[in-house]
Amino acid sequence: MCGITGFWDTSRQISNDKLAIVVEQMSNSLIYRGPDDKGSWVDTETGIALGHRRLAIVDLSPQGHQPMISADGRYVIVFNGEIYNFLELRQQLESLGQQFRGHSDTEVMLAGFCQWGMQEATKRFNGMFAFALWDRSKRVLYLGRDRLGEKPLYYGWVGRTFLFGSELKALKAHPDFQPEINRDALALFLRYSYIPQPFSIYKGIYKLPPATLLCVDGNTITSEPIAYWSLKEAAEAGVSNPFTGSETEAVDQLEALLKDAVAMRMIADVPLGAFLSGGIDSSTIVALMQAQSSQKVKTFSIGFYEEEYNEAQHAKAVAQHLGCDHTELYVTAEQTRAVIPKLPDLYDEPFSDASQIPTYLVSQLARNHVTVSLSGDAGDELFGGYTRYLWSNRIWQKLGWIPQNMRHLLANGLTGVSSENWNRAFASINPFLPTKFQQPFAGYKLHKLAEILAAPDPDTMYTGLVSRWKQPETVVIGSSEPNTVLSDRQSWADLPDFTQRMMFLDMLTYLPEDILVKVDRASMGVSLEGRIPFLDHRAIEFAWRIPMSMKIREGEGKWLLRQVLYKYVPQQLIDRPKMGFGVPIDKWLRGSLRDWAEELLDETRLRQEGFFNPQQIRQKWEEHLSGKRDWEYHLWDVLMFQAWLEKHY
Repeated sequence: MCGITGFWDTSRQISNDKLAIVVEQMSNSLIYRGPDDKGSWVDTETGIALGHRRLAIVDLSPQGHQPMISADGRYVIVFNGEIYNFLELRQQLESLGQQFRGHSDTEVMLAGFCQWGMQEATKRFNGMFAFALWDRSKRVLYLGRDRLGEKPLYYGWVGRTFLFGSELKALKAHPDFQPEINRDALALFLRYSYIPQPFSIYKGIYKLPPATLLCVDGNTITSEPIAYWSLKEAAEAGVSNPFTGSETEAVDQLEALLKDAVAMRMIADVPLGAFLSGGIDSSTIVALMQAQSSQKVKTFSIGFYEEEYNEAQHAKAVAQHLGCDHTELYVTAEQTRAVIPKLPDLYDEPFSDASQIPTYLVSQLARNHVTVSLSGDAGDELFGGYTRYLWSNRIWQKLGWIPQNMRHLLANGLTGVSSENWNRAFASINPFLPTKFQQPFAGYKLHKLAEILAAPDPDTMYTGLVSRWKQPETVVIGSSEPNTVLSDRQSWADLPDFTQRMMFLDMLTYLPEDILVKVDRASMGVSLEGRIPFLDHRAIEFAWRIPMSMKIREGEGKWLLRQVLYKYVPQQLIDRPKMGFGVPIDKWLRGSLRDWAEELLDETRLRQEGFFNPQQIRQKWEEHLSGKRDWEYHLWDVLMFQAWLEKHY
């Protein structure tokens, strides 16, 4: 895992020394992504400069140093990530006559490009990656990103200079960079709590979409990314060619696939462990790790003293059953809140999934013991774990016939009671209900139900469920919300089942733009490499072949994945209501964070800064403080932008 950056001054007016100084400034901004080594490569004749910061994981010798030049001298690469099948590819390349000096996956990538070409080689990579490759022969720069977007990559033109980097701070370190906030992207941020690709918070700077390659020739600034893999095609192909074996065969095949995906991600020359919440996804990953390890797997969990947010005891029970070397840390509210000032630097652009806070804390804990940590992310999107997959279709079938004006009245009734009051009501009756029917965070779920009731059709219902501010253009001054994958239904996979469409859209948008951003920035912020076995493209393609009856059964998600897990962990240690990974932002905003929030949401300040119309924000803030409504998510969006703005402007 590393940080990469660079630029191409197509005017070719910069000296060799100046190229080296500037690219080193850019790469030094990413030092926490790669504290073990640094390197740069420049060419005055063409104006190209490549920079690299290294977190050494595989081949710790100098042979793994980057930027790296191919054996034939044609290519120069900077690469962030891991190619998990590099040993298999190396054998294939050796049989074709390629020779190797070291043992790194970077060298295998270069040999692959020499042997198979850019597109074909990238298709063969099983891994997480973002790279920049300079072709010295054709004088062309290629950028590439992995299939699901585990590793970030930003790019854009500033005058006649093309910039790229793992994070925006690297681009900002270039002396010609002139940051201008993209108000349209800010509107998207208020809707989704993240800025979806290809946009960034800055005008003219873009995120390279997952599963694409970008070719920059220096003569045009209108190059478009080209896909080398398609989630849409994978989903459509899987549904049209479903798995036809027995349930037992499906369980066995999934177990074999995941075992291999986990084994690949356990290759490292540094200490390795795993995040463990005690839920289905992380427990499955840890179980498959321990089944293939002669040593006790190191596992890590964060505990909270607020019982409704705490899963540490469940993680500990799973770890003890599997025989892991488990470490847990209970954090106070003060320790948790102390992370908030770090967020603007960690995330580099506005990002407001509040689980960013505990994710950083568990990464920090793990980094005290290991350099690599596996996680169970993406299990929900692949196997049907989110609550909306269980509720939405069923509720729509039962209530969709009700006239829309009546559904609006029901929705208003549900939202008329604050989330906190709903939570109190359910907390009083949960002890008397069977485990299956207990509802942690009932208020949040009932408010989501209200959104379902208000929608005119299922697909609109989904877009409403994933939207925070429903009309962000009325809040962001001078904004016009651009089209995204979620607003362009022509880009959706042709899937007959509504739940399948939700799973597809979550995997296409929420997973790479929220979950993977959160994990990458939190882990790399403490120089920890995160690895996600569920994102092995073979597992993704197999999961789309699995019929929905093997994913959601009797009102419960992840049926097939559960059967794999139950081979290793008793059912009673796993089966309980889904909690998520959150913190009590709603209470903090009424308490210890109130003064901080009031300063950032001050009406005069908002007017002077000129990005937001204060009226709606102040109304929500006052309603939240009074307890009349719970607006913590909407307010957290605004607060995260305000905190970012204060830090970066």
